[in-house]
Amino acid sequence: MVEKISGSDAVLKVLEQWGVNHIYGLPGGSFDSTMNAIHNQKDKINYVQVRHEEAGAIAASATAKLTGKVGVCFGSAGPGAVHLLNGLYDAKSDGVPVVALVAQVPTSNMNMDFFQAMDEEPIFDDVAVWNRTAMTADALPRMTDEAIRQAYMKHGVAVLTIPKDLGWAQIDDTYEPNLKSHTTPAYPDPRPEDVSEAVKLIKDAKSPMIYFGLGAKDAADELKAVSEKFKMPLVSSVLAKGIIDDDYPAYLGSTGRVAPKPGAEIGFSTDLILWVGNDVPFSVFLFNKKAKVIQIDIESEKLGKRRHNDVSMLTDSKKALKAILDAGEERKPSAFYQAALADKTNWLDWQNSFKDATEKPVRPEPIFDVINKTASDKAVFAVDVGNVNINFERLISMHGDQKWATSGIYATMGFALPTSIAAKMEYPDRDVYSLSGDGGFAMLMEEVMTQVKYDLHVVNVIFSNETLGYIEAEQTDDTHQPLSGVDLPDTNWAEVAEGMGAVSYTVRTKDDMKKALEDADSTDKPVVIDVKLTHDMPLTTQHMFIDPAWQDQKKIDAFVRKYQAQDLKPFSYFLKEAQEGQLQTN
Repeated sequence: MVEKISGSDAVLKVLEQWGVNHIYGLPGGSFDSTMNAIHNQKDKINYVQVRHEEAGAIAASATAKLTGKVGVCFGSAGPGAVHLLNGLYDAKSDGVPVVALVAQVPTSNMNMDFFQAMDEEPIFDDVAVWNRTAMTADALPRMTDEAIRQAYMKHGVAVLTIPKDLGWAQIDDTYEPNLKSHTTPAYPDPRPEDVSEAVKLIKDAKSPMIYFGLGAKDAADELKAVSEKFKMPLVSSVLAKGIIDDDYPAYLGSTGRVAPKPGAEIGFSTDLILWVGNDVPFSVFLFNKKAKVIQIDIESEKLGKRRHNDVSMLTDSKKALKAILDAGEERKPSAFYQAALADKTNWLDWQNSFKDATEKPVRPEPIFDVINKTASDKAVFAVDVGNVNINFERLISMHGDQKWATSGIYATMGFALPTSIAAKMEYPDRDVYSLSGDGGFAMLMEEVMTQVKYDLHVVNVIFSNETLGYIEAEQTDDTHQPLSGVDLPDTNWAEVAEGMGAVSYTVRTKDDMKKALEDADSTDKPVVIDVKLTHDMPLTTQHMFIDPAWQDQKKIDAFVRKYQAQDLKPFSYFLKEAQEGQLQTN
């Protein structure tokens, strides 16, 4: 005799069979049938009650970013559904698989102007790669299976809307999901003629470089081998930080506004870019427009999307890089390569000179120095949006099996706290840090209560500078307008966190930070550390004045004075030294 199961229990069963470990959301009456299924299967899937549906959707997106597995969240009909959108847009923008279960009123009350009823499909049309409402209970397990498949295949958000009565309805428990048909794609080998042309361009270039993104996440060894053989410095997208250890000599960090100086500089002097698995929108502004481009990507629509291409290689990064490596002849270090490495050394020396600065309010360098020395090789960093991105990109030295996530292209503030929850749920034995400015922390600070509810030992660091710093810098440097709407009240975040049940500290010096992190080891509770940070902005690489060869000396003097940048040299300085034989070859 065929056993019966509720429609919602069938949904949860399919999720569990696909390996989903956690589901994030906040109950509502329209979601009661699925909450009952969550209760029935609480030993198989862990339900995490967030304080706001936006946090649940961000946590689902972060799950996908950190693990590569589909993240799952839910919202009730009406307000709960709408609250999901911000986190779902983060998943869409960064191309990660997420399934959102959305409640709907019972079918008998749909389209009848009922309480919290709304036509939900249209609001998810733009954010979703797949967006359907169940019409029968029997369809629910198959639709759940399809939602997961679509999310994986199209690297995005799948939305399944479940009318309340269909979740309660009894159906045959016979559905078998298509999990076994989900396999890793096998990409073709690069075309020999493309490999030959790429090798020729590298051989003929005077200043070649590598620019890689998340598409190269499994090709760290190949990236380094190509860099070493052909003497090509490496620059990454922001999100690709961590693929190669930050202390690797030829890795200059990311490029763009949040980047360290070396990565931001060399793009304008290159004549050839080996472009690997990278789709950054700002790329059009970051490189010499006359540079030739060899682009490697697994998606044909990405080829030539951001720049003209001289060689397009439709294959995966490991295969393409290995083919180029095997076919090419080793190059001697060029002046460009030597200058790039020297520029990095100069930058690191300058940054490190502030590690023990004692000025108050405290600079970011001493605080991040303590974090670097405290975090394990398996630490996970949840990074909010704003100046904290800049300081993380420049000051955290990623290494070992460390992981991190931020809201990349969508760049939503409030990202760090929900992400730290997902990180600790997925990696309970790792040390997890959430890093936020006071603006980002304030947006979803209620999720500290979620950490407390589930006894999640997360170290939450708030960099309090009483301003929306990234926007302040844009208004000052980009649009040259009076500061408007960026000021924030001075808040005692330690006291707020303590009221929510966390262990809290206020930090004003490097020694305070050392003590706070030492003490954090003695508790299993969430920890909130309020760092009273300098109001000075991070050095801007987008509007940088340090090169007297072509910039106004008055602007250089003002810039150097503002950022205490007396010891920084422009890339052109090291390039000239290398050309004159005054730099040592690595």
